[in-house]
Amino acid sequence: MAIEVFNRYENKYLMDTKAFYGIYNRLMEYMEPDAYNKDDKFYSISNLYYDTERHTLVRDSLSRPKYKEKLRIRAYGVPAPDAKVYLELKKKVFGLVNKRRTALKLHEAYEFVRTGRPPEYREGMNKQVIGEIEYFLSRYELQPMVYLAYDRIAMFCKGNRDLRITFDTNIRSRRYDLKLESGDYGEQLLDRGQWLMEVKAEKTIPVWLAKMLSEHRMYRTSFSKYGNEYKKSIRYANERESIVL
Repeated sequence: MAIEVFNRYENKYLMDTKAFYGIYNRLMEYMEPDAYNKDDKFYSISNLYYDTERHTLVRDSLSRPKYKEKLRIRAYGVPAPDAKVYLELKKKVFGLVNKRRTALKLHEAYEFVRTGRPPEYREGMNKQVIGEIEYFLSRYELQPMVYLAYDRIAMFCKGNRDLRITFDTNIRSRRYDLKLESGDYGEQLLDRGQWLMEVKAEKTIPVWLAKMLSEHRMYRTSFSKYGNEYKKSIRYANERESIVL
């Protein structure tokens, strides 16, 4: 059964391809690849983020409050309309990330967010999470705002599944054709050859990892995919407006 409730700290690091291979090869001494990454293959993740017409959720997040939240539909690959996806409510409180999700069919997730009414309960759904999402939806008038997809390599620490490290590249986004089933195309969010590494742990990271990050001169950064896409799209819109004027 897939884990549906996460509580962990997430530290992020940006790097180029040379730095990625340098630290990835070292990490494999302590970690093992995710089941979807066997034979060194990527797997793709696609997300549809929801927000208010005035971008309330992402603007609040960028102000770096002590508490922030967001809602998205997540799929692995390009889903069919009746495929299983995850409707996720993600919160961050004083640096601790809390993610709660439930499995739904894609068309059920669309309808739930659109109407605020949950689908009829059946086995495989998380009733408690559905209730929390229903309450969240009652507080905001949400609409699909941005599509974000990326290719991922993930790994777990050998003997300690609480430590997970992911590498995302080819991060792409669009603010049109906002359907997950429409395909995983979009404009690049980062420069070619850049990677985003995330270290996810329920507690502090092990000493060997702290030393490795120091040796490779990896320094934490604040990076939100949705937040950076928003800043980039607003900057692009302002540039176009200045050209027209």
